[in-house]
Amino acid sequence: MANDGPVEHGYPHLETVRAAITALWKRLSYDTVQTFATSVAPADVAFCDTDDLHLGAQRVAREMVRHYRLPDARMIVGFREMTHAANVELAAGPEYFVELNDRFRTHRRDIGAALAHEVMHVYLHRLGLSFPGTRDNEILTDTAATYLGAGWLLLDAYREDSASSQKLGYLTPEEFGYVLAKRSLVFGEDPSVWFTSPQGYTAYVKGMARAREDEQQQPLTAAGWAGRRRYARERKQATVAPAGVPYAFSPDGGGQLRVSFPCPTCHQKIRVPVRGRMRARCGVCRTVLECDT
Repeated sequence: MANDGPVEHGYPHLETVRAAITALWKRLSYDTVQTFATSVAPADVAFCDTDDLHLGAQRVAREMVRHYRLPDARMIVGFREMTHAANVELAAGPEYFVELNDRFRTHRRDIGAALAHEVMHVYLHRLGLSFPGTRDNEILTDTAATYLGAGWLLLDAYREDSASSQKLGYLTPEEFGYVLAKRSLVFGEDPSVWFTSPQGYTAYVKGMARAREDEQQQPLTAAGWAGRRRYARERKQATVAPAGVPYAFSPDGGGQLRVSFPCPTCHQKIRVPVRGRMRARCGVCRTVLECDT
């Protein structure tokens, strides 16, 4: 938790974020991901200063349990002084003890953001889905919470001005915006109307621009003119590995040239023949892609 400290910006964890999106699609399957088409509604996690602290925190925790479809999980929420925003004890269940930073006693509107992350830890624990190392596993948790409809709260908790700053989670604001944009492009949901943080909204706009770039990479037909020319040149010299591009050429067993590239939706690698205009369907997220290989 950045509390009046420097906030990191940009996309330093982008590859891990993309790997987390792929892992979610693979572990949950297309049908399960589709059940998360509706995000947590702002009204369902609203928390004002006149609400009872502990009863309100329990209410928001129950909403996160409901959203993540963990009906047999019970969250016991407490508060204590700590460095991090929150912590959850990943026991066998069904009861899980969540501790929130004492800061949230007076910043109650951000309790939903903290619980979105901690209850996602429980969800991933039950799935048996994790990444090696604390850093990557926390990035997975932030990405999963955002992609499955609760992490917009984490981005909305980001506030920064010349005198103070606050940011929750391990992703940068722009990375949160990127994951939220990827979700928006899949489900057609516009989260921009929910933001109370101007800085959070700006990060979402930047993340959407980056997510759109994924849809404009070669060999997709939406790629720009310059990219198409470079692709055509490298296709003629397919024995030379392109540098700094997301695609790669290789022959198959029969000598036919193939190109592999990441699906712009789930980032699973797709490998198709090099034969001009064609459609390819991702076997993980079922996205149909218009290609010019």
